[in-house]
Amino acid sequence: MRIAEAAVASGCHLETIRYYERIGLVPTPARHTSGYRDYGDEDVARLGFIHRARDLGFSLDEIRGLLTLARDDSQPCAEVDVLARRHLEDVRQRIADLQRVADALEQTLARCSRNTRRDCTLLQTLQRA
Repeated sequence: MRIAEAAVASGCHLETIRYYERIGLVPTPARHTSGYRDYGDEDVARLGFIHRARDLGFSLDEIRGLLTLARDDSQPCAEVDVLARRHLEDVRQRIADLQRVADALEQTLARCSRNTRRDCTLLQTLQRA
């Protein structure tokens, strides 16, 4: 199938597929004599795997590791578990960081007088060192 069909089938954007090829996350597919890329079911499955992993917030390096681990499905999943738990801890840390940001913004906005920009608490907060 052509790249547009692979994009629809995998859920990946067409340009994202090209990017994944450039960085070596997916192998460059064979080309027809017309020059069009020819994607197979295995390519689409790999793209879908990457797409779902990105939806879960895994980095491209983490996805490389997961793809490597997925090659031998007869092995115990302990390494996958370690990678996933590490990622979960990172996600929880980002949530905590974002909650601190939200709290700070909420406090700043609560002090807003809604007068002139000279009195704007957000702009004053940002202008302080």
